[in-house]
Amino acid sequence: MSLPPKKASELKQIIHQQLVKMDVHGRIREVLAETIREELAPEHQQLSTEDLIKALRQRGIIDDVMKELKFVTDVNEKERTSAPKPSTHFVDREPPVLKKSDGSKMVDATTMLSICDPVHMVLIKTDTFGETTLVASYFLEWRSVLAAENGITNVAVELLGVGTESKVSVGVLNIRLEMYPQLNKTLSSEVTNTQFALEHQKTAEKERLFLVYAKQWWREYLQIRPTHNIRLVKIFAQDENGVNRPVCSYIRPLRAGRLLDTPRQAARFVSVLGYERAPVIGGGGGKQEQWCTLLAFLCRNKGDCEDHANLLCSLLLGFGLEAFVCVGTKAKGVPHTWVMTCGTDGTITFWESLTGHRYIHRPINPDDPPVVAQPKPLYPYRTIGCIFNHQKFFGNCQPSDAVEVCVFDLHDESKWKPMSGEAIKSVCPPGTTSSVPPFPPLCASTIDAAVTSNEIELQLRILVSEHRKDLGLSTVWDDHLSYLLSPALAAYELERTTSISAGNEEFQDAVRRAVPEGHTFKGFPIHFVYRNARRAFATCLRSPFCEEIICCRGDQVRLAVRVRVFTYPESACAVWIMFACKYRSVL
Repeated sequence: MSLPPKKASELKQIIHQQLVKMDVHGRIREVLAETIREELAPEHQQLSTEDLIKALRQRGIIDDVMKELKFVTDVNEKERTSAPKPSTHFVDREPPVLKKSDGSKMVDATTMLSICDPVHMVLIKTDTFGETTLVASYFLEWRSVLAAENGITNVAVELLGVGTESKVSVGVLNIRLEMYPQLNKTLSSEVTNTQFALEHQKTAEKERLFLVYAKQWWREYLQIRPTHNIRLVKIFAQDENGVNRPVCSYIRPLRAGRLLDTPRQAARFVSVLGYERAPVIGGGGGKQEQWCTLLAFLCRNKGDCEDHANLLCSLLLGFGLEAFVCVGTKAKGVPHTWVMTCGTDGTITFWESLTGHRYIHRPINPDDPPVVAQPKPLYPYRTIGCIFNHQKFFGNCQPSDAVEVCVFDLHDESKWKPMSGEAIKSVCPPGTTSSVPPFPPLCASTIDAAVTSNEIELQLRILVSEHRKDLGLSTVWDDHLSYLLSPALAAYELERTTSISAGNEEFQDAVRRAVPEGHTFKGFPIHFVYRNARRAFATCLRSPFCEEIICCRGDQVRLAVRVRVFTYPESACAVWIMFACKYRSVL
């Protein structure tokens, strides 16, 4: 391997500097004189190169030089010359390289002080049934360690509750922060405190100016039509800590790397995350507002429809689609959020984040005569007040906010009143300073699908046998019939993900062959997003058809059950269970 002349010259200069720094020449002269004086006979005062190298190695001088002399590949040069390697994980950039060298090669304290992203810590409580509860969400200012002696500091932070308990303390967390590798020079506390104060002042001023702009925008929106004041136009939303944030800040393009391959698979992933409304204290049927930050949502693996819609919109943006979160209502005026994508050909597609279903929007023209056939909407949405993503916000200013008659020409300001993109950019990332935390990358699932499927299936067999025993019925399992149910479960998940049905013919043919003449076959598939077998069994028994299969009576009754767990990022999963039975018909 040959180096270019410029690189060879740089290498010689590095070696020369290191030799001078370690005084290698002086040490060689000392070894030379000592070797000639002590080890060679007087008649053989000529010292060969081999003898000198041997003497240097024995005294450890060569080893000392090689330990101190480290060759570090230039990362930028490596990126230019090396062939691109396929990514095997969700991080879409080269991993950082820590250079074991002198302190000048590391980022200095001043540069690190400019990294204003906090450390987001989420505290989750998990009960014995695997149910999770969000306890606290805290943003840690880690840069105080830059002014600590020896690069070590201890911080005690008070954790507050979430939602309606956001002002109630849940405990104190003692944190030890240590900078590694240690900085050659630490900053003074005056410098760090001044930087924090300037950032806070800058952020507060940006948020104040945006609030002034939003109020002006809202006044103009109401002047278009007084009835606009009852439309669901959501400009700000409270997070889990009770902090009001612009809704656009909850969205950011999110790339899933190798974990999700298609937008429809992303929609399926979001739909298997649990649905749970924020708890409300007191009656009245009201809804507690709580839009969770992405990390809090993913840590507890469940959230409200707004959390699902924000995550799905971020993932679709990461896949290169023009996606928006829609705020409106469903039947009976129930507030709801969903996702919309705009195709390059003008096609408008609604994505229901709680189910993964997709709907093509075809607007109805209210001015058409009655004889003209109008498309019948299949989606469950009734009204729409506004749409937004990380860069845009539009308020619906059409005469009617009914979804079925809305035209989604976002360039027509007579139909959609836009907010200033610059105003949104000032308070939403990517910006120089923002109070909004960065999005974490998605993590691969830690669930072994095959092992988990077998465990749940075994538990269900035990539960079914015990239930039938209580009814005075014996239980005989048909392992072959259980195995034949697998293709049906795989087909159900494929259909949920891609809206394509496949493999049903082979499944039906296999079942016909497995069920003898004169016997009856019954099957009942059901879907869950949790892995609690006892809870799933109790739910199945509430279905009359499923109970009929589990409690089947007759001649030559054979039971079958099959469980198939499909894993997704963040340890989310879709659990398909199918109960079946075959028995001899006696009628």
